[in-house]
Amino acid sequence: MRELEQASAVPRLRWPTREVLAGYWHDIVTAWRVPAVRRGLLATTLLFVGSLTPAYLPQNSPWWAPIRALGWDTWPAKVIGTALVVAAVVLLVDAWFRLRPGLYLDFKHWAVGLLWSLPLLFAPPIFSHDAYSYAAQGWLLHNGLNPYDTPVSVLPGAFADQVAWVWRYTAAPYGPLSLQISHLMVVLGGLNPYYSTLLMRIPALIGVVLIVYFLPRLAARLGTDVQLAAWFSTINPLLIIDLVGGMHNDGLMIGLIILALYLTLQRPQRVWLGAIIVGVAAAVKQPALLAAYPVALIGLPWQWNTQHVLNKLGRAVLSSAIAVATFVAISLATGLGFGWINALDVPGRVVTLAPLSLIGEGVRLLLVAAGYPALGSQIAGGLLVAGVVASALIVAYLAVTVARRKPVTFLAWSYLVVALLGPAMHSWYLLWGGLLLPLTRPTERVQRVAVAVTSVLLGYGAGNLAWRNDTGIALGLAGLALIITLLVRYFDEHRTMGVHR
Repeated sequence: MRELEQASAVPRLRWPTREVLAGYWHDIVTAWRVPAVRRGLLATTLLFVGSLTPAYLPQNSPWWAPIRALGWDTWPAKVIGTALVVAAVVLLVDAWFRLRPGLYLDFKHWAVGLLWSLPLLFAPPIFSHDAYSYAAQGWLLHNGLNPYDTPVSVLPGAFADQVAWVWRYTAAPYGPLSLQISHLMVVLGGLNPYYSTLLMRIPALIGVVLIVYFLPRLAARLGTDVQLAAWFSTINPLLIIDLVGGMHNDGLMIGLIILALYLTLQRPQRVWLGAIIVGVAAAVKQPALLAAYPVALIGLPWQWNTQHVLNKLGRAVLSSAIAVATFVAISLATGLGFGWINALDVPGRVVTLAPLSLIGEGVRLLLVAAGYPALGSQIAGGLLVAGVVASALIVAYLAVTVARRKPVTFLAWSYLVVALLGPAMHSWYLLWGGLLLPLTRPTERVQRVAVAVTSVLLGYGAGNLAWRNDTGIALGLAGLALIITLLVRYFDEHRTMGVHR
């Protein structure tokens, strides 16, 4: 109970005293003594070493000089690097499973996340090249060009060369604040393309800190399982790899949303503050605007009477208006405007793990083989449009039926629906709603599915690396098989122990 009371207390920002710093060090040492924590640290260390491969490194990376000097730029070296990454993913999943019983209760979640993140702080972008795009878009801004109107290929050179070829000729789909942050990181990086890319980790880490600090506290305030929230959300391997390693701006967006929910739950009368934070989050990445609705409803009981219903509707309208106004104000203040609207289809231009994208591509290939390429393209495009419409209808249904009593549950499932039925889906998209799942009082089945999806996505990432590294997919499939084996063992052990509640 003492832990829960501390977690739910209003945080007070103070300069840490010597005693407080000693307490932090004690928490780190305590976490270090846990074998699974050290195993996870070994995993992220191997991930860092294995990331120094052609799949992650552009030709202008400073890592190439020592790699070539050591003769590591050969095909056998690629195989070794890929094997290290696959082994790292398997070890990290195994360590995550082993920490389930004692995390938060016997040792602190934040200390585990800190130790696991350390090797990745100076690693190149992991499992994604998006951070290179961020840097190139910041470089466009530095040269007086609007990334909403100008693709990075307009400025050929070191920044553009880092970007995956498919994104060199597209406009930026990100929020205006995200682009300005990218510009700031380029300036702080001394206009060096690779160092500017590494600095994209700073805003991502800010988001991760917000998640790690406020999510368990939000769980405690909602009366949900704090230990599950700490385990599943704050040291989730996807969070470590995609947000710390991959530097995705989704991390800052999610962190700000959780902050808005927590502050509004603390003081529901300050819904305006939560709405402003949501507007700032939307200026990083636009899906955050959906959070304006649950921010208005969180912490207020539901009653079926006219005055109460009108009050909640008024709060929802006010919250949405403030969030949109904040987003618009930032868009105008940055001078970038709303050109991202023209880039809404950019993420869906490549085939991703989105179910409808995969089905559409399969149908298209069959019809191309049958001699009907135009029809195949039409059906594939129609499926993507149908997915967007279906997700909008489902979110609207959840807004009416679920949000009035369980606003956080509404947000979690709405984000998952948007990610699954959208034109593009990446593992970090699932973190939007996935990190909030422990706050929804998930059933044992939901927990099992969430853990399985997390693990399989990590196996897919390892296999994708093997393919990019031109080393075949055998290593990736082997890693996925090992992860599935770990899943089966984990479910068997925890069913016997009765850990799931």
